[in-house]
Amino acid sequence: MNILAACLTALVAALHVFFLVLEMFLWTKPLGMKVFRNTPDKAAASAVLAANQGLYNGFLAAGLIWSLLHPNPAVALQLATFFLGCVIVAGLYGAWTVSRRILYVQAAPAALALIAVWLA
Repeated sequence: MNILAACLTALVAALHVFFLVLEMFLWTKPLGMKVFRNTPDKAAASAVLAANQGLYNGFLAAGLIWSLLHPNPAVALQLATFFLGCVIVAGLYGAWTVSRRILYVQAAPAALALIAVWLA
């Protein structure tokens, strides 16, 4: 993987670690409620669902980090392609069902990273 592809993949992984923290630990806190435009009541009622969602974001981050660390370039390419593809699908679904912002925050960076990985 070239440097640009690795940096973009690492950025997507970092975003998903941030999403994990927001959804699992900060959902009912001021920052979490501000980011997700929640009221205290709505945040409290959906906290368990958000924590589950955050865990899945952590798995995506772990897969992307695995792709960056794998010593075999062919396997690293397959891992990056799979996990970036998962992020893109999740971002498209989120943009369709929740907020168009997810398209720009989640799907677009992953798509750019995937293009860079394929061109590397």
